[in-house]
Amino acid sequence: MVSSIRHWALACRVLEDHRDSRIPYGVTSLGEAIFSDDGLDPYSEHLATAWFVHWCLAGEGSRATTWFWLFNRVSSPSFTREDVHVPLTQFAKKRGQKLSASTLTRDIETCVRSYVPRVGAGSPEDYAEPMLGELGLIQEEQKGVFAFRRGPKITLPDGLFAFALSNYWRRTAASDTALAFEGIVYGDGSPGRVFKLDEDSVAERLFTLSTITRGRLIWDDTAGLRQVIRRTDNLESVEVDMLRAAYV
Repeated sequence: MVSSIRHWALACRVLEDHRDSRIPYGVTSLGEAIFSDDGLDPYSEHLATAWFVHWCLAGEGSRATTWFWLFNRVSSPSFTREDVHVPLTQFAKKRGQKLSASTLTRDIETCVRSYVPRVGAGSPEDYAEPMLGELGLIQEEQKGVFAFRRGPKITLPDGLFAFALSNYWRRTAASDTALAFEGIVYGDGSPGRVFKLDEDSVAERLFTLSTITRGRLIWDDTAGLRQVIRRTDNLESVEVDMLRAAYV
């Protein structure tokens, strides 16, 4: 149980690994900002926290290969556990991860059931609504057949979208001063893919980006180009500020 808690805390950027320290793990600044006694959401009651957790798992995905792959590489209208098992195995191998078939099966089940509660479950724990189920990202169309819910996400705070955009930019194109609209919608690990937003929904978010980021990120569609331009060298500070804005 302790190792499981540690794994998910690391995957969700609540803890960080201090490899060269006498204290092996420490609380991150984001973890402190959200979960401290006087933090933004110490009891995980705000939907922004669920969106933040989802982004860490499916957007960054450094410790959650199944989450990252499922939300970024599955493009079919619907899927079953069996459909995703083989391609996910191949993806994990390319990442240098050697996982047994049983481990992958368990991981797929854990991932899917993080968003979709079991129907006709046998225990009170199985009946409980999973934390990420509130986001409405996956639905079970029929027994064992799942589909993503694409389109606008009214519960996704603009601040959390801007946080994710800044994080994606910093991780994938840190030296670029502009980010193309297509990349924001369709790139691996992008807000469009991870939050399952359509083009119109992403565009609506970008129209107000300058206001929420106080001019540090600006939407520009002049000269036939659709892109976001940045007016800051410190994307990490934008992330911190936008995370706080998500809870206002």
